[in-house]
Amino acid sequence: MEAFDQIRAGVRADRSQFFRDLTVPFYGANRPGATVSQGLREAFWLQGMQAGFKAVIDCIKAFSETDFTEDLKKINVPTLILHGDDDQIVPLGASALLIAKLVKGSTLKVYPGFDHGMCSTHKDQINADLLAFLKA
Repeated sequence: MEAFDQIRAGVRADRSQFFRDLTVPFYGANRPGATVSQGLREAFWLQGMQAGFKAVIDCIKAFSETDFTEDLKKINVPTLILHGDDDQIVPLGASALLIAKLVKGSTLKVYPGFDHGMCSTHKDQINADLLAFLKA
């Protein structure tokens, strides 16, 4: 909860700078060889700034305090779980690995070196894998 309290504090202190700074770990811009564009980082910042302040605070509460364990156990359809192993926002071991155990018959695909924003930074790979899963 300490990490989430720090996020709340960052948003309250300077929401604009918080969202600018968050783009670095979100897209892995601090990793050697990172190719994330400034435009993508600015688009992320803009989305954060367009959200209402209360909505941002409520979102932090929702993703930090809601337990979906029982809901996940009830899923009974083919489910694809995608996660990067270099996600600096949501650790693999604290999320996708646990979810894959809870969702019966799910398929877990872990991408080496992919960041939290992988749907933007690695969109061609993600889209190809989604399409293959849907066709299967």
